[in-house]
Amino acid sequence: MDKKIAIISATALGALLLGSVAFILRGSAYASACSASVVAGGAIGGPFTLVDESGVEVTDQDVIDAPSLIYFGYTFCPDFCPLDAQRNAVTSDILADQGLDLNTVFITIDPARDTPEVLAEYTDNFHPDMVGLTGSDEQIKAAANEYKVVYSRADDDPEFYLMNHSVFSYFVTPEDGFVDFFKNDDTPEAVAERIACHIG
Repeated sequence: MDKKIAIISATALGALLLGSVAFILRGSAYASACSASVVAGGAIGGPFTLVDESGVEVTDQDVIDAPSLIYFGYTFCPDFCPLDAQRNAVTSDILADQGLDLNTVFITIDPARDTPEVLAEYTDNFHPDMVGLTGSDEQIKAAANEYKVVYSRADDDPEFYLMNHSVFSYFVTPEDGFVDFFKNDDTPEAVAERIACHIG
């Protein structure tokens, strides 16, 4: 190959690679422009089969039929769960005022106490449209594993035991699955702003 042609070819290849990298970076920047969260440890979210407040078995496709904010907790939780559930409910109302739909979903990590009836009463205290989900121990564990949720029983009290658990809210959509997550100290306004950025 002529030396001049080789140099031109190398230059053209370099320009093509730079263009491809720039395109990828633009796509990555666009995808993360709405998110302040950094995720490590593999993919988050996936299929699940649980039981709704009516006692009917449902799948993730039944529940996540619109942009959704999912939280794993339990109704006997004395601190984080009610605050996070309230924050998610307020977030939903903020977005509704902007003409944007957001499902709020509360999945128990304590199915022994959180029956469909208990969950129905609990979620109605926060928002009339909040969905409560329970299931067998195996179903709850499988759903929690999909979302990398860590939980365990904290003590041996037979009735008033506490549960240790992670306290993130996961934003998912039917089209994309997991999109973003929120910490318990994120305000309703901040959560609504980021979700609106994703779906607005």
